[in-house]
Amino acid sequence: MSTASTRLPEGRYGRSSDERADRKLRIAAAVLGAVVLALIGYFAYHYVAKSEISAQVVSFQTSDASVQIHLEVHKDADARGYCTVRSQSADGAEVGRADFRFDEHAKQVDKVVTLRTTSRGTTGELLGCHAG
Repeated sequence: MSTASTRLPEGRYGRSSDERADRKLRIAAAVLGAVVLALIGYFAYHYVAKSEISAQVVSFQTSDASVQIHLEVHKDADARGYCTVRSQSADGAEVGRADFRFDEHAKQVDKVVTLRTTSRGTTGELLGCHAG
């Protein structure tokens, strides 16, 4: 006695529904992967190529109610941004903090900023600069 085969002959009736579903899943996965790679590339480019602003404190002078801080800012000529400075007293307490904007169209900006303090400051520190 012979047993009847339940499989259809190869290539006679086209692809099975499982093969069609597998193909659709592969296409969807490829499209989704391409979109994810494009998003990663976009965010990586903007993280690396964003306008950078760097600065340093050249000097500072303290008085009873303020600190004058001479900042040297390096940036792209068309970049705008701000730098945050602070002063601390002799015991380490923060006596003043402020943001100063830099909108000049130059690659280097030398500026003396006056930071008001609540008591005599002994430092003039740059906390950081940000584009924006």
